[in-house]
Amino acid sequence: MSEKKRGRFIVFEGIDGAGKTTQIELLEKYLKANGRAVYRTAEPTESVSGGLLRDALSGVSKRTACEMAAMFVFDRIFHNVNPVNGIQKMLDDGYDVICDRYYYSSMAYQGSETDAAWVRDMNLNCPEILHPDLCIFLDLTPAQSMERITRGRATQEIYETEERLTLVRDQFYRVFSELSDRENVQIVNAYRSIEEIHMQIVALVNA
Repeated sequence: MSEKKRGRFIVFEGIDGAGKTTQIELLEKYLKANGRAVYRTAEPTESVSGGLLRDALSGVSKRTACEMAAMFVFDRIFHNVNPVNGIQKMLDDGYDVICDRYYYSSMAYQGSETDAAWVRDMNLNCPEILHPDLCIFLDLTPAQSMERITRGRATQEIYETEERLTLVRDQFYRVFSELSDRENVQIVNAYRSIEEIHMQIVALVNA
């Protein structure tokens, strides 16, 4: 009996309003139609630690940038090693894992507010945090992001102002530059038709 082939670990990133949910759904349908087993997940997780993070992101509870960065690492470790449906288990079981946000977001959001090297090293040097096979960054300008956010939502999260999004987008680009020799990050223009974006993502995944 042949061993199960490890799945692929694909992460979607982008500033708020970039259309990650839509593109993740389309990629999931495409992969399943082509015979792949797919597991969709997201950060923060649905765990207790993820709930605390969602409270902080919504402004219900106040947390410092250092607290947020450390809480995300704690939640991310659980996300990887959870024996029921953690990233490692699902990959080992042959699933392609598609994750909405990962450590690149920590490096960009919290890394723009506290010591960026500390945030980076906590994530990259943790032996229980896996490195993705592919990161797809859906890129929008902050003005385009705010246009979508204000049009599509009744409430906004703490990072959803044009000034904050400008800082975060700039930090994403710094992170990608620093990681260019060790991470497979592909930047996709997200201010186009849904179908155009999807076709580019399919080409990147197939490559």
